[in-house]
Amino acid sequence: MTWWLWIFLGLVLLGVEILTPGGFYILFFGLGALVVGALSGLHIVEVEWLQWLLFSALSIVSLMIFRGPLRRVTKITDAGGPAVDTLIGKTGLAVEDIAPDAIGKVELHGTMWNARNAGTTVIAKGQRGQVSKVEGLTLWIKAE
Repeated sequence: MTWWLWIFLGLVLLGVEILTPGGFYILFFGLGALVVGALSGLHIVEVEWLQWLLFSALSIVSLMIFRGPLRRVTKITDAGGPAVDTLIGKTGLAVEDIAPDAIGKVELHGTMWNARNAGTTVIAKGQRGQVSKVEGLTLWIKAE
């Protein structure tokens, strides 16, 4: 395959990775295609079967080595978003009054959450509350 086809394939694969919440799988195949394209363009690897072998090996080895650390650095879980447990200790803003042991709405990091008042006093609308526990999609908050 010519060098520019490898570069094109690499860019298409990187674009697909950006458009899909795949969890960093296609990224490594896109980078592998870009590396093979560069090596082919520099006339270092000109034999087609060697290009395909190098593409496969680079993609799979880099996937196995770098995917885990990349996911840890970006704090991506298998569900595709940030780990919910990282919300413990964060501060949210009540958008309605929440009585003790009642459920209401809280805004945290630009997202509306169901929140249970884990304290003994009412959390008033506009008051800040600290997340003490996460249970499913419900945050347990206490007034600050």
